[in-house]
Amino acid sequence: MRKFIMMIVLLTAPVFVLAACGNKDDKTSENTGDQGYKLVNEGKFTFAASGVYKPFSFEEDGKLTGFDIEIGNALAEKMGLEANPVTNPFETILQGLVGNKFDAIIGSMAYTKERAKQADFTEPYYYSGGMIFVAKNNDEITSPEDLDGKKIGVVAQSTYEEPAKELSDNIQYYSSDVVALKDLTVKGRLDAVITADIVGYEAIDNGFEVKEVDKPMWVEQPSIAVNKENPELTKALDVALQEMIDDGTYEKISDKWFGRNLLDIDLEGVELLE
Repeated sequence: MRKFIMMIVLLTAPVFVLAACGNKDDKTSENTGDQGYKLVNEGKFTFAASGVYKPFSFEEDGKLTGFDIEIGNALAEKMGLEANPVTNPFETILQGLVGNKFDAIIGSMAYTKERAKQADFTEPYYYSGGMIFVAKNNDEITSPEDLDGKKIGVVAQSTYEEPAKELSDNIQYYSSDVVALKDLTVKGRLDAVITADIVGYEAIDNGFEVKEVDKPMWVEQPSIAVNKENPELTKALDVALQEMIDDGTYEKISDKWFGRNLLDIDLEGVELLE
């Protein structure tokens, strides 16, 4: 398990626009201050989430909210920046980061070695388990082995896609876990959904007629993704995150959305997804 490492000094200073390079459509212009990291928009921390992953990121009364959004807002405050949350479809969110559409992804993206080839990652800001869910009246599927040949719903480009392919050759892709879980309640549409345990339990709490199968198959490490060309920002976010944990800000946000601390988990003997 990766351990949180406190950086010694976090330099904060006004952000100055250096120069805009390339053509009008090239978003690689660097807004860099004495702190060393680059920002897409001067004085703002622009972070992306899908906006369709309740309770982590979703729109309510025309406003983007959720656990991920509040974590991003608090990180921005710690760094003396204005929070600027934006949405991007999860299927292309890494491409958006590489293309400098935003500074970071705070969208429940789990760290994996494959994703680390495209982006840098901070320490985890929560843990969650990859779990199978079925309709509440489905008594045929009681283990992963029972999914052979069954129709499984997953979000495209998520960490659940490859495990689903290993269990069945009948995969239905979605842009939202909530929609996939809803389809479980429609007879004949899906046999199972693989998603985060937290998301499935939230759906159950909201009246979805679904249930979990067995126990989580693995534990994921959702972390903040940052452009590889901006390592100073990754370091600054790690420092700010640790400050949030130390001063109770993190636990307050986690308690608000889940009634518990999502980092408070016993990882002894647990398989961590990498």
